[in-house]
Amino acid sequence: MAETAEYAPLPTTSAASVSAANTAIRLRVLGLISLAFSAILIIGIAAIRINGGDDASPEIGPMPNGPELDGEAYTVVLGPASRGLVLGVSEKTSGAAAALRVVGRGSYPWTNDMLRWQRTGFHFQPLRNWMNDPNGPVFYKGWYHLFYQYNCGGAIWGNITWGHAVSRDLTHWLHLPVAMVPDHWYDINGVWTGSATVLPNGNLIMLYTGSTNTTTQVQCLVVPTNPADPLLIHWHKHEANPILLPPPSVLPHDFRDPTTAWTDPSDPSTFLVAIGSKDDSSNRHAGVAYVYATRDFLSYHLLPGVLHTVVGTGMWECIDFFPVSVDGQAGLDTSEKAGERIKHILKASIDDDRHDYYAIGRYDANENKWVPDDAEKDVGIGLRYDWGKFYAAKTFYDHHKSRRVLWGWVGETDSEQTDVSKGWASIMSIPRTILFDSKTGRNLLFWPVEEVNFLRTKSYEFSSIDVLPGSIVPLNMPAEAAQIDIEAEFEVEKTAVTMAVEADVGYNCSTSDGASGRGLLGPFGLLVLADKDLGEQTATYFYLSVSIDGTIQTHFCQDETRSSRASDIVKRVVGYTVPVLHGEMLTVRILVDHSIVESFAQGGRSAITSRVYPTKAFHSAKVFLFNNATAASVTAKSIKIWEMESTFKQNDEEQAYQFS
Repeated sequence: MAETAEYAPLPTTSAASVSAANTAIRLRVLGLISLAFSAILIIGIAAIRINGGDDASPEIGPMPNGPELDGEAYTVVLGPASRGLVLGVSEKTSGAAAALRVVGRGSYPWTNDMLRWQRTGFHFQPLRNWMNDPNGPVFYKGWYHLFYQYNCGGAIWGNITWGHAVSRDLTHWLHLPVAMVPDHWYDINGVWTGSATVLPNGNLIMLYTGSTNTTTQVQCLVVPTNPADPLLIHWHKHEANPILLPPPSVLPHDFRDPTTAWTDPSDPSTFLVAIGSKDDSSNRHAGVAYVYATRDFLSYHLLPGVLHTVVGTGMWECIDFFPVSVDGQAGLDTSEKAGERIKHILKASIDDDRHDYYAIGRYDANENKWVPDDAEKDVGIGLRYDWGKFYAAKTFYDHHKSRRVLWGWVGETDSEQTDVSKGWASIMSIPRTILFDSKTGRNLLFWPVEEVNFLRTKSYEFSSIDVLPGSIVPLNMPAEAAQIDIEAEFEVEKTAVTMAVEADVGYNCSTSDGASGRGLLGPFGLLVLADKDLGEQTATYFYLSVSIDGTIQTHFCQDETRSSRASDIVKRVVGYTVPVLHGEMLTVRILVDHSIVESFAQGGRSAITSRVYPTKAFHSAKVFLFNNATAASVTAKSIKIWEMESTFKQNDEEQAYQFS
């Protein structure tokens, strides 16, 4: 809980003080704009819902691309607009769209046993209730800290506080009391996403977005009440809050999620912070990253121009900005200076489509400019951290192990009604390291932190298994395969690849028939969380396409469409192409943990995360190889499967750290 107590204040200057009168006047104006915007939005939504429109969903009728209900009629329960949208933040409901919240036949009769099984064994999640964005991850005095958006009162978005947990190894977690609650006028509508910065003297500060009593988004400063406490139990909100207001050109709802600060290369006493926004002037609908300079984290100067902007990408949430070494050997501190062997990553969570995009480029601090290496793969239109269910990601530099670690929020894709029934919603991805891919020179590598390997227990190995076209091969394991780590290598019949000409040139994971489709050179891979009859299965697979000049494209995809018999969940085929260099085998690592499947291809060049909810495969999950290619045999050169230790115990609720 945020406390009022004595603490070591940051240095202040006369310039740091903002006139209370000026602040009040400006916030009052912003608040009126904000309220007017909200009113227009609510009226607009109501009009669409009542009167319909070009994009209005029908109240009753067939569901496009939705669940099959044996031809029976059903009623779509739309409900009110979410609070998230009205308050000016992204839609924070479960992944299941309103069209999937159905009554009668459309709502699957989940049992308590099924819902209990969905809780993960080695992924981070609170003991109960709703969680979304990771906030302020940091390594401090021997402990890894993870803060997160948390609703103390239920399993749906709302009443947002900062949850808090600590770990020695990023896998076993101790749940602590909430770190911050909305208890001041400047954050009464939510203590939203923020970032941690460890200063050169070792002190820690946190910047976060507060939603005011008029739902204006402002930036706030919070510091540990007792910096000597390695667990950082108590926090103090600075008396100068809010320390930063939206600039005049930005709407009150479009100014959020400050980054970790980095030092100005030309002045080590000055820190720079980026904040996401958007520019809808002249119908640009552009995502924007602004940069502010500060010496004391109390007074700020908006730098001329913008760090970067991309037309048509909409609001940039949860932006991140950090350096990478082109040698691809180790992570770099956020304040590492740009240079010939250093590139900078700009990442934004795109509110329009709820995906995390990144681009690689060069940073010129003197000009306050970042320029992408490839304009066709700019932020919001090119590469993604993950091609599945993964959003609002946040990195931190782990100076303890010289690595950059990535956290991502993995929301639910079932209905909110089901989340309420099970009492929780959302998990965090496995923490992943980030490195520049020095072999391709055009992408990052994402890989589970090394500590995950220490959770491996009993192992099973298979080698040189030939999988003929149209065949399925079971991988026999005596134990249930619901909590496992798989590493596999595949080799495609060379003659078949050589003879293929113009094979599936236009293939696309998302528009394909998934694992059940058949092409000359794919799909082939693994079926996980499958029942013995293959009525339920989640497929992770490769698919090769060949152009007329013989160029081979490798697609890495994940098919959720047969993951469950339930109809009140989102099931898709997701993925994209993955670079495969000459002489490389096709490799994949799959982490299966009950209701989540995280897959990594080619050493982490591509990642896909899926939420799945089996109704038959739970308690009896199996693993299969499959090859649905029509012209090529595939050899599984090596497959290793490990059972994984649980880091969550049902009695953790009673063992959680308690404080008076």
